[in-house]
Amino acid sequence: MNIEKNKVVSIDYTLTDNDGVIIDSSQGREPLKYLHGTNALIPGLEKELEGKIVGDKLDVSIASEEAYGARNEELLQSVPKEHFGDTPDIQVGMQFQAQSPQGPITVTIVDVKEDSVTVDGNHPLAGVVLNFKVEVKEVREATADELSHGHAHGEGGHEH
Repeated sequence: MNIEKNKVVSIDYTLTDNDGVIIDSSQGREPLKYLHGTNALIPGLEKELEGKIVGDKLDVSIASEEAYGARNEELLQSVPKEHFGDTPDIQVGMQFQAQSPQGPITVTIVDVKEDSVTVDGNHPLAGVVLNFKVEVKEVREATADELSHGHAHGEGGHEH
């Protein structure tokens, strides 16, 4: 059975950056299970998996534009430290939810000064080429519940 829209797919994967640093992997865990064609994966990887079958192995590089997008320097912003209220010991790397015109976004602290904090609203992988080693482990028909919920159920997918 080929991977196509509304099929439930299970994959083993390892994700690295261009320096070979492992960013994420299913190694030692259940394969990742998702409903194909529902934007459950980054667009570039979903395109690469289209039409594949169980046992297929891929080594693919996904440009940032087909992953988490290019970095947007306008999403770097300095805000007064007082906006963090009672948060003790604000440090680089901490993440917070912030409101934007498009709704809530996660921002990461990238600099802390005495009176201000610089936050970055870019996804941590924005601007990064993503390299995947993938093996297709299972392809099956989606159940009616999975189709109505828009995601895979069960081990490695969404538990109900």
